[in-house]
Amino acid sequence: MKAAAGLLIVAMLFVASCSRPSRDAAERDADIPVSASSPGGAEPRTVPARRVEPSVTRPRIVFLGDSLTAGYGLATKDQAVPALIQKRLDAEGYDYEVVNHGVSGDTSAGGVSRLDWALQGDVRILVLELGGNDGLRGIPVETMKANLSDIMSRTQARGITVLLTGMEAPPNHGPAYTREFRQTFRDLAREHHVPLVPFYLEGVAGVSALNQPDGIHPTAEGSVIIERTIWNALKPLLETPVKTDTTPSP
Repeated sequence: MKAAAGLLIVAMLFVASCSRPSRDAAERDADIPVSASSPGGAEPRTVPARRVEPSVTRPRIVFLGDSLTAGYGLATKDQAVPALIQKRLDAEGYDYEVVNHGVSGDTSAGGVSRLDWALQGDVRILVLELGGNDGLRGIPVETMKANLSDIMSRTQARGITVLLTGMEAPPNHGPAYTREFRQTFRDLAREHHVPLVPFYLEGVAGVSALNQPDGIHPTAEGSVIIERTIWNALKPLLETPVKTDTTPSP
């Protein structure tokens, strides 16, 4: 069932990408950002995230990702997964500030280029959600792996814990590419000794009621399901929650 759901969503991703009327429209409305071509036909450069000033009081959990992290198409940013994680942390007494560094259309290369911005402040955990757009574009798996490995190594060198989330590749690139793409996330988690969420869209992919009309991005209800998946992997990485003293004053 899990494999079937993954193949269904990536098939929908491929169909959606093929049906876009023009590159300009795609860059405005879909999961491909406005970009500038690099010399020699290299991968386009994504638009960097807005600089966020470091918090002076709370340790941070940073989500580095694409449109699935950014909350593309949702009515408010409060419905995006990072915002839901913040609500959960606050409700359970964990003293963290969640920062959403999601950029629609971002690839693993884009994540490399903006990592230093994303790690500003007292960052304790990085939730890494990138690779989906690499698969959509058919970027070589070894290139994606090298980029994600670079992000993870640089993050861990700062003493920051990494939580890696996996994605599925569209089937149009062939079964070998799909298998290699999926396995790469497992290999990265093992090589860097980090926890892995095998499929970010688990329980949401391919369920029409949980996805927006584009069949790609989750609805607010879908985001709630993803938040539960991420929370289950994130909670063991957190420090002890802050205890509130409820003893009445004398």
